[in-house]
Amino acid sequence: MSLIAILDIAHPDLALTPTIRDRPDVSIEVVPHSTTDPETGLFFFLVEGVDETFEDVLERDHTVTDWLLVDDLGSARIYRLQHAEAAALISPMTTELGGLLLKAESNGWGWTVRLHLPDREALSDLCDRCEETGISFELRRMFRQDEWTGVTAPEVTDEQRVALVRAYRDGYFEEPRETSLEELADRLDISPTAVGGRIRRGTGQLVETTLLDE
Repeated sequence: MSLIAILDIAHPDLALTPTIRDRPDVSIEVVPHSTTDPETGLFFFLVEGVDETFEDVLERDHTVTDWLLVDDLGSARIYRLQHAEAAALISPMTTELGGLLLKAESNGWGWTVRLHLPDREALSDLCDRCEETGISFELRRMFRQDEWTGVTAPEVTDEQRVALVRAYRDGYFEEPRETSLEELADRLDISPTAVGGRIRRGTGQLVETTLLDE
């Protein structure tokens, strides 16, 4: 029986934290399969809500030594980043403890991560390692998983939940719509692209969780 843990982590030297804190309106998510070999130092990220100043922020980020725009999808971009040697990473520590990073998404001050770990002892060891390196570690939720299916039932993040609930209450899902992405963005104090991304990803996670059979 394994353990799923959802954590908030933060540290000034944690990968991409300077960018996240400089641009809290931008949503950054790790592309999961790219973390299978952390020794390379190369990671891929899906970024939503970017503008012409975002890459200037990347240039100033001391946790990044090199970056490459892999694809511009219009509403989102995919970047390949090389982390600096001094950048703090949680994925290698998780791997050493027999765990797996399932998801990592920016939260405005650091990262919210979803980890698959062997047991509570591994989670405790990870907490100790984070404390030793000065990484703040807040456990939001944990639950046991009886068997490994290759995927876990996704949950909406707090940011996605806020966007979905606000969109529902303000009539975004009505026909005709009673509000727009721009109006929602003003009320949530984020960009229209970020609102659209949170609604789209949150809706997709809810569909996968509640409507799809294995």
